[in-house]
Amino acid sequence: MKLSGSYEFNASPEKVWQTLTNPDCLSTCIPGCEKMEAIGDNEYAATVSIAMGPIRSKFDARVKMLDLKPHKFYRLSIEGKGPSGFIKGESDVELTEDNGKTTVSVESESSSGGLLARVGQRMIESFAKSMMDRFFTCLQKSMK
Repeated sequence: MKLSGSYEFNASPEKVWQTLTNPDCLSTCIPGCEKMEAIGDNEYAATVSIAMGPIRSKFDARVKMLDLKPHKFYRLSIEGKGPSGFIKGESDVELTEDNGKTTVSVESESSSGGLLARVGQRMIESFAKSMMDRFFTCLQKSMK
């Protein structure tokens, strides 16, 4: 599944970068995140609960930030497993400045298996887009 989005922040790329790479900010804004702790350089273990239609599940995930180019770009890699299946994905996160504002563009590709995959691609896409929008809306509000 491919997913993309673009989000504007009324802040400099440096400020947005600090927020996007701060595990405390991330854990506060990831919908359903119960905990997120560092397990290495730019690598985290997270526990996330989701409710998608009839499926309610908790996932243990590993999150890695790769190819960091401060204030400009990084790649986010996520692998999660839970009773209802698994999810794997990568997102390219790019920051662009324009007149004191920063646009964050996200291009993601992911796959899932188990009960999650049987729910249907359309429902998963809609759910994932909603989660991404909620996450970035929370980050935007946290920076005001």
